[in-house]
Amino acid sequence: MPRSHSSLPRLYVSHDLSQGAAIALDKEQSLYLAAVLRKAVGDEVVLFNGREGAWLCRLTIDSKKAVVLEGVEQIGAQTPVSELWYGFAPLKSERLDYVIQKAVEMGAGIIQPVMTQYTQINRLKTERLAANAIEAAEQCEVLSVPEIAAEISLDRLLAEWTDVHGTRKLVFADESAASASPLDTLKDLRGEKIGLLVGPEGGFSPQEREKLHGLDFVVPISLGPRILRADTAAVAAMAVIQATIGDWR
Repeated sequence: MPRSHSSLPRLYVSHDLSQGAAIALDKEQSLYLAAVLRKAVGDEVVLFNGREGAWLCRLTIDSKKAVVLEGVEQIGAQTPVSELWYGFAPLKSERLDYVIQKAVEMGAGIIQPVMTQYTQINRLKTERLAANAIEAAEQCEVLSVPEIAAEISLDRLLAEWTDVHGTRKLVFADESAASASPLDTLKDLRGEKIGLLVGPEGGFSPQEREKLHGLDFVVPISLGPRILRADTAAVAAMAVIQATIGDWR
């Protein structure tokens, strides 16, 4: 998106976007633009829907209950959906929000909660995860909002991996591994579809780690000499993956 438009509000919508299209926002988004940001008729906003790129739109109705915008022009081409799958053991409250936001920023295409033996929470609100993903996309000019997949147990994930994901390799951050750079291991995966699995606080149980090490599609990596918090490990692992074999190259 042109930097000349970077100061404009950005909103995710489900509507089709095109030149001249009338886009009626829902009540929450209308209230945000008209009452919180005090946008009025003639003001400009950037909309995206994950299908048709970023669109410059202009307010034609500024009611707090129903803002309507008109599509002016496409200012950013649609980016392809990332092939990076990211699985994580859910954390509590704000750290869970952080993990979702950073996964969006780092280019995950699918985000899936994975329940492990040491997972800290047992019940998730999928709507909250999706809302956090959309908010991160709005703030960081991401045009492809990741899919939030339904939570799954680690045992089921591993049992169904090849049926669901085919030849995709599953990289997992192994806190018990000897300290080493993950770069050489990741370089060997260049050209492969990749999944990243990060465990909970306390790591994977011995039984889970043994199972992971016994599967031929699983690739363990070290993240260095220090034990990282789960949310830090997620960002670190995604960074090295994107820099080594992902879309940072």
